Order: sequence, then C-alpha cells, then structure tokens
Amino acid sequence: MTDGMGPEEAHADIPGGSGRDAVVVGGGLAGITAALALADAGVRVTLIEGRPRLGGLAFSFQRGDLTVDNGQHVYLRCCTAYRWFLDRIEGTALAPLQDRLDVPVLDVARPEGRRLGRLRRDALPVPLHLGRSLATYPHLSLAERAKVGRAALALKGLDLADPTLDTEDFGSWLAAHGQSARAVEALWDLVGVATLNAVAGDASLGLAAMVFKTGLLSDPGAADIGWAHVPLGDLHDRLARKALDSAGVRIEVRTRVTSISTDENGRWSVQVPGETLETDAVVLAVAQREAYDLLPDGALDAPERLLEIGTAPILNVHVVYDRKVLGRPFFAALGTPVQWVFDRTEASGLRGGQYLALSQSAAQDEIDEPVAALRERYLPELERLLPRARGAQVKDFFVTRERTATFAPTPGVGRLRPGARTKVPGLCLAGAWTATGWPATMESAVRSGVSAAGAALSALGRPRPSHLFDVEEAA
Repeated sequence: MTDGMGPEEAHADIPGGSGRDAVVVGGGLAGITAALALADAGVRVTLIEGRPRLGGLAFSFQRGDLTVDNGQHVYLRCCTAYRWFLDRIEGTALAPLQDRLDVPVLDVARPEGRRLGRLRRDALPVPLHLGRSLATYPHLSLAERAKVGRAALALKGLDLADPTLDTEDFGSWLAAHGQSARAVEALWDLVGVATLNAVAGDASLGLAAMVFKTGLLSDPGAADIGWAHVPLGDLHDRLARKALDSAGVRIEVRTRVTSISTDENGRWSVQVPGETLETDAVVLAVAQREAYDLLPDGALDAPERLLEIGTAPILNVHVVYDRKVLGRPFFAALGTPVQWVFDRTEASGLRGGQYLALSQSAAQDEIDEPVAALRERYLPELERLLPRARGAQVKDFFVTRERTATFAPTPGVGRLRPGARTKVPGLCLAGAWTATGWPATMESAVRSGVSAAGAALSALGRPRPSHLFDVEEAA
C-alpha cells in the first residue's frame, strides 16, 4: 500500500517535519484500519491498545488444546470495507465467501416435526434472485410469502437519507405492512437479530432498512456470507500486527491511555503510564464510554450523548461432542432458543469429535445466567435439532459473554452517533458506534477507521491518496 516503498521512504516526502505523527488509541478493527490507512499515507503512527492483543471484540483465546473465538463473526459480500481490510492484511483466503447465498433453516416447532428450509439466491437480477427461494420457503404460508414480497418492495422504496426513519421502530413498520408474527420470526428477525443484535420491535427502522436494502435488495450477491476458517486471532491479531509492522506502525499493547490534551500550538499530548507521547493528531478508536472519558472539553457539542448510546449483549454457547453431529458448516433455527449454529471444529484445532458454536444475539434475558442453567437449556435443544447429538457424549460445554457486544440499535440512536471529525482540530473518532450508517458490525468498525483516517489526514494537511481507500467514506 506504499507502492513498494519502505516506511522511511514513505515518510520522506513530508515537508518541514510537522504533520507527520499520529497516535491511534484502540487496537480493534477501527483502530487497526485507521493506523494502516494513516501509515500508508506517509504518517508516522503509534497504535496503543490496553489489552495484550489486537482485534477488539473479535478475538481468539486458548482453552486447553482448543483455539476458541469469543464469538462467531460473519460478513457479507456487500461489506466492502471489511473485504478491503482482509485484502490489506492478506487474509482474504482465510475468510472466504460463499459462492452463492445459502442458509439452511431448521424448524423444530411445526406440528409435522423437524423441517428444513433454505434461503438461497439464484443468478438473477434483484429482486428475482430470491424469488424462487421465497416461493418455496416452507416456514411461511403462501399468503405470508406474498405479503413478505410486498413488504420487501416497500422497504426497497425507503430513502435511507430520511432522518425520520431513525425515529420509528422496525417492528411497527413490519406490522403496518402486513407482516405476521410468524413472518417476523421466520424471516425478518432471522436476519435482523443476527445483524442488528435486536428484535424488530427494538430496532431503528433506519438501521433495519439499511441492512435489508443493502444486503438483500441491492445486488444479487450482496448477502453471500463469509466467515473466518481460521481463528479470528489469526486475522485480527497475527496478520493485522504483521501488516502494521510492515507499514512502520509502532504497536504498544498492555498500555492504557489516561488522558489526552492539546496545547496552544495544536500539538497533542497522549498520556500513558510512564510516558507522554507528543503528536500532531489523535484517533480515538475506543468504546463510546471510554471515548467520553478521554475527550477534552469542547471536542463535541453534546458529549453526554455518547453515554445515551445503549449497549446490547451477545451470548455464545460452545459445545464439544465426541463425534460428528452436524454435516453442514452452519444453520439457523426456528422454534427453539437456538439461533445460529456454526461448526468450528477445524478452525479450533480439535482433533476428534466436533465443536459447535451457538451465537445468541439480543441475549439480554440470558447473558448473566449460570453455565449450568444454559447447559440444561441448550443441550436438549441441540438434540431436537440434530438427531445425531442424542447419542453423543458432551466432552466440553462453556460459554463466552459479551455484555456490551454492540451498541443498541434503538430508534433515535442515529442522532447520538457522532461523525469522525470533532470540533478540536486533529482529534478524530472511530468505532462501530460512530456515524457510519451501518449497525455495529465489523464492516461498521472498518468504515469508521477509514473515515477517521481521512479526517486526520485532512487535519494534518496531508493528501488522501486515492489508491489507499478502495472504500467510500461514510457521509
């Protein structure tokens, strides 16, 4: 990304010795992206992360011989920023996309028993690409399928730039457009809960419309699913760190920033234990509450709005069986507390049996339940869904909890999300919670890093090289 130049050569064209330094606070996807983009533009960057690793909330850890992701993360073909990020760290081959959207959906609550349906696309233009799948989707009645089609066309007609969409909730809009409770459960929430981390009634219509218009109604391949076939740490820590090192970024982990301030000359001081870093620009790529604590006076008109951005939890249930019980890479479920199940056997390094990871979004009612209670609930449900699990031995059962996994996409949240630029020159914000136009996804995090890097380059008086940003900045 520096056209073959080393870090020293890349910095050599910066005149006068000023405007060449930046500190990025936070080593999640937003911070990594901002640091890479700034370094690729010839800025000398220091990246500071309080944890002992990079990757933020998309990371891996060891549990005995297993390498475990804290939670299952996926992306879509329409996630152009995250795909740019994968390319930039040379990780695209490790997180491939489906050739074509194909989601198995198991329903175990029907009177006729366990039934499999599929949501998949054909090689046809929008909206015909989903027509056959919807017409044969067994989890909805014929009348419900027809009403879903009409609602999808109405959704396609919404203007995402209309700020009033953010004031309405998606559930009320669906009800007003003839969607039954069953249609919401079997289709709209099946997709929406996983992407928004909220049920339709709790989600902003603006964010929900963005998800469905972009993912399902923009391009035939937009919703094709990709996921890491290796531990997330291989991507977001190991490969990201290698890319940062190659770009000349100084990385400091296990380091907490205690304060940031600016002087009368516009230079910034970033205080960490035992050291003060002097710099020309700062990107705060941390959670909204931490950003609030670090922001200097006057940085935002109403900084207290950051504290009004709520959070939503995700619960992840991990089960290791002594044998193979699932013959496909993943599936979604209806009629059961189980939402999405992924086979993580190969990625985890498990040598015998099978390791399944259950991703449970919008988990407010379960996030603090004891492991024993969750085991009692979810193991029988897996046996209902997977007949081969009934005779299998459970070798391990554990949970990971992300209590503040995402910002809550509630109606009105749009007015609370700040852009990348603050009112103080040289200070920029990044994070999935900023005003990217996307819900709290890896895509939103990377987009925010791109926007923050662009804003920082502008503040530094540095050009924004066109070859660095293949992703459009969010407005």
